[in-house]
Amino acid sequence: MAGRFLSSLLLLLFLYLITDFCNGSKIGVCYGRNADDLPTPDKVSQLVQLHSIKYVRIYDSNIEVMKAFANTGVELMIGVTNSDLLPFSQYQSNVDSWMKNNILPYYPATKITYITVGAEVTESPANVSSLVVPAMHNVQVALRKVGLQKKIKVSSTHSLGVLSRSFPPSAGAFNSRHAFFLKPMLEFLAENNSPFMVDIYPYYAYRDSTTNISLDYALLSSASSEVIDPNTGLVYTNMFDAQIDALYFALMALNFRTLKIMVTESGWPSKGSPKETSASPDNAQKYNTNLIRHVLNNTGTPAKAGEEIDVYIFSLFNENRKPGLESERNWGLFYPDMTSVYNLDMTGRGIVDTTSSANVTSSNGTWCIASPSASELDLQSALDWACGTGNVDCSAIQPSQACYQPDTLQSHASYAFNSYYQQNGASDTACSFGGKGVKTTKNPSYDNCLYATTGSKVSANTSAGPATSTSTSTSTSSAVNYDISTGIFWVVFIFILSILVPHNSWQASF
Repeated sequence: MAGRFLSSLLLLLFLYLITDFCNGSKIGVCYGRNADDLPTPDKVSQLVQLHSIKYVRIYDSNIEVMKAFANTGVELMIGVTNSDLLPFSQYQSNVDSWMKNNILPYYPATKITYITVGAEVTESPANVSSLVVPAMHNVQVALRKVGLQKKIKVSSTHSLGVLSRSFPPSAGAFNSRHAFFLKPMLEFLAENNSPFMVDIYPYYAYRDSTTNISLDYALLSSASSEVIDPNTGLVYTNMFDAQIDALYFALMALNFRTLKIMVTESGWPSKGSPKETSASPDNAQKYNTNLIRHVLNNTGTPAKAGEEIDVYIFSLFNENRKPGLESERNWGLFYPDMTSVYNLDMTGRGIVDTTSSANVTSSNGTWCIASPSASELDLQSALDWACGTGNVDCSAIQPSQACYQPDTLQSHASYAFNSYYQQNGASDTACSFGGKGVKTTKNPSYDNCLYATTGSKVSANTSAGPATSTSTSTSTSSAVNYDISTGIFWVVFIFILSILVPHNSWQASF
């Protein structure tokens, strides 16, 4: 009896331990259906599974779609449309009936995890903002009645237009015109541990201000120049992070410091009108690949380093009935015949050329090393960035690896700086690091530590692939966390074992 109990206890502790490592940022895809030539939902479900997409957002509660995703393991975000906000806000019975007819027959076979109540209501021509929070409350009550309030989260999506100011990020502030419904909504989200949902599109900001915003900055390219927030000194290398942090600062200004942000739409169009020159398959591939890699690396943003953030790519298909400019109908990853518009690796491990050709030069026998005059504080900060957001593989400067010795910040930073420099075309910008990097014509390689050159194929210890660590001081955090968790696991296990099993049984067993 004791043996069976101990086996069960061991299993539970093991599951608890590994659960900690299953957490992290997630990438999903929006499944919009504003088109007349899309495949049937069951074929879409097969396509989603084929490409290992685990999280899907739809904009309503279409029964055929929910049936198609039953027993697939795909987590579904469903929506209450703006046109349904009035009946949902007026009477609880309307929401209860919807719950009974549209949710309960398909849950949990269909893994519904979020319900969005209204979508970008501040952009809606109809004045429905005042209906959102009452409708959210009624949906929450309906979930509570059936015991699903902890398994399905309720929120509402917003455009970045809810902000009156987004630059610099530290000055982010909500538009006072929306205060009448935003404040009670934020209180609802905080009370129910639901995320603040927002649609983020650097494409529009770049398209409308190409003279002030660089394409690399909008595309999350590693060749982007740095933008410094004058109020905080935080350094931004892409617009996505800057827009997210503007929201964080806006939330903190209203004392909502613990609300998580979820990006429910982000993407880049693959085709546009003649004036939309940046809407191309190449740029769409670059943006989405860089975004996926950035999110899955769990680097967070400058203001929220390491903060997990889930992002949904817009959109699964090109939608031919969407109004507006040509780009509006060309955000899809797939054509309606389910062929790819461009190649995209949803795992974040795919390699694409993320550097604009104008910034790329040949290495010509040059390397990038840490400046001897840089302070240790500045070097550590630059090293953290290179091994994190910069996507440098810093495994070679970990203990027992080829480039760990000499164990100095100068040496480790030089290795990381050069890896970033070479994998980004050996451009002058790629060796900047805010003045902490300098170029040299002398190969800094030594013993078995080989410094990369542009286009070189090096060992796993010195490859310039996705980051496996964040810095020499933080790169071992995963291993440390693992060791701590493992230690706790065994301490708890042995402690309980010592209580339940007599000492002589231990001796007999060993």
